[in-house]
Amino acid sequence: MHPILFTIGPITIYSYGVMLAVAVLVCTYLLSLDAKRYGISQDIAYDLVFWCMLWGIIGARIFYVIIEWPYFSSDLLEILMVQKGGLAWQGGFLGGALAGVLFARRKKLALRPLLDLSAPYIALGQSIGRIGCFFNGCCYGKPVAWGPYYPTQGAHLYPTQLFETAGLFIIFLILKNAQGKPHKPGFIFVDYLWLAAIERFVVEFYRADHDIVWFGLSLAQYVALSVFVAGLILMKAFKK
Repeated sequence: MHPILFTIGPITIYSYGVMLAVAVLVCTYLLSLDAKRYGISQDIAYDLVFWCMLWGIIGARIFYVIIEWPYFSSDLLEILMVQKGGLAWQGGFLGGALAGVLFARRKKLALRPLLDLSAPYIALGQSIGRIGCFFNGCCYGKPVAWGPYYPTQGAHLYPTQLFETAGLFIIFLILKNAQGKPHKPGFIFVDYLWLAAIERFVVEFYRADHDIVWFGLSLAQYVALSVFVAGLILMKAFKK
């Protein structure tokens, strides 16, 4: 694990923060190229990514702090140290989605095409971000003999971060392929909800950085189930 890439004087560059920045830059660039097909200007695309990323990070941090409150309550300044890691996908999705909806209403844009445009890059951004989790050593898996060695845990563990990187990148490819085919507005975003929920639900069985809450499932798995159900509800709403 390499949580710190290098240090320049008093400035420390964290691998998690670097990968987060890479995710933002890559997804912004690619989304801006696709925006023309949806009749959206590049300037609008840049603004959309900025606000969704900003509130996505804020939402992800708030959710993570809530579930890890015993740790943060002893040092409140750590709440601001996002570059060290500690973002929860569930909160990030809620924060980013809310920002996207408000942005669409303010700019008077059709919401469903905007969701379809963004969906593949939500998955791609998560995929790149999970590489940062791997370098950081967080979101680790259960012990397994063939797994990489995690110094912070003193054991060989499932590289669940890389499982998610691979799974989310596959989801990105599936959604990009769907964009090039005839589809009802909003359905690519619905596909993202289903696929991302299934991916997270499965990977959670191999993770060891959470507690089981009810019936052998973690909180993240119940959230994933909720996201899947939300996809079903949206599908019915979009059909109407």
